[in-house]
Amino acid sequence: MGVYYTDMAFDTDIPSHAPPVREIPHYHGDALRAIFVVEAAILIVGAAMVVSLPLSTAGAVLAAIVLVVAAGVTNPAQEWIHYVNGVLAVLGTFTFGVRAVDTYRAGIDLSFVFVLALALMSLVALYLATRTIRGMILRPQY
Repeated sequence: MGVYYTDMAFDTDIPSHAPPVREIPHYHGDALRAIFVVEAAILIVGAAMVVSLPLSTAGAVLAAIVLVVAAGVTNPAQEWIHYVNGVLAVLGTFTFGVRAVDTYRAGIDLSFVFVLALALMSLVALYLATRTIRGMILRPQY
């Protein structure tokens, strides 16, 4: 037999809606964080599948660690991390973009798919990091 609470209302102190999302103009850190984590996962999977990455196995794992740490530190309160994210996105776009073009010219295979995905994700990350930095620079100072 269970105990039934019919006279007590336990949910009267619980708000019926979630608090509003605090929007920060031109802040794209949340999307950038997700892209970096997915890129890190693709790097690890690619290294495990012996895909022809422009990094050694140790380099791919180290790059994945750096991306995940940068994603973990990214927040709207610390401006310096957005510059770091921009640099990481530039490095990723250049490194994986050059390899994607070279791999395409040599013939499309599994390596091309992995490296192209990394290059395109880095390119989107670069765009988001640049917009965030621009928003921080143009943000009115209180």
